[in-house]
Amino acid sequence: MSSVSSLRARFMALRNNKIFEMVVITIIILSALVIGATTYDIDPKWLAVLYVFDIAVTLFFLAEVLIRMMAEERLRDFFRKGWNVFDFVIVTASLIPIGDTQMVLLARLLRVFRVLRLVSIIPELRMLMDALIKAIPRIGYVALLMFIIFYVYGAFGSFFFERINPELWGDIAISMLTLFRVATFEDWTDVMYETMAVYPLSWIYYITFIFLSAFVFLNMMIGVVLDVMQKEHEKLDREQGEGEAGEVHWIVEHTESIEERLDRMEGLLRQMADKEGR
Repeated sequence: MSSVSSLRARFMALRNNKIFEMVVITIIILSALVIGATTYDIDPKWLAVLYVFDIAVTLFFLAEVLIRMMAEERLRDFFRKGWNVFDFVIVTASLIPIGDTQMVLLARLLRVFRVLRLVSIIPELRMLMDALIKAIPRIGYVALLMFIIFYVYGAFGSFFFERINPELWGDIAISMLTLFRVATFEDWTDVMYETMAVYPLSWIYYITFIFLSAFVFLNMMIGVVLDVMQKEHEKLDREQGEGEAGEVHWIVEHTESIEERLDRMEGLLRQMADKEGR
């Protein structure tokens, strides 16, 4: 048991080593560059070299995942983390050989996902991805409200501007696509001037829509993402014990520990006082 614990401690030290982490990141970047290089028309000799390099990278990633698995006290602890499962799936999928088989296209596509391992390796990227995933439900409500605005304005645009340009305002679906063009500022003034030739005050329609879609709702989405990112950043600081959030968390933990000790001392003093009273 002592030898197993010693071996696990070595694997844990290797996993937490910054140099080892930088080597993994470098290999991931090189692997992504190799995948990009295979999309060009290059000499078959260099393709053979890239093929050998791909095998070496696959074996390295396999060894790296095994090291991280053996560094855990229990194997199931490794699979309790979503990013570990993601890495395991990517590395396992990379074991599909690339050759003149029917699986060659699938194998190449799966190797493209290796670059996504940068997200699981770098804590800051993990924080951004976690924030994005957690922000999706709240962004969904903003998107729903935006869809309602698009629908209402699309209906009005179809009613009033259909006879001016059926290609842009023929029905509510086409009108909503036109409004999306307006919201992205893609030659939206041409659309506005065309309707203003018939309805001079139609500029109010476009200005109010742009104000709602491009300014209000866009800033609402940005605010949601920033709020979630701030919470995730504070969570990361608490876990690493860094920054203001880490200091506050340390103070709270130690304050609770001191309060527990004081409670125990108070209990002991009461017991001593009771004994002396008897």
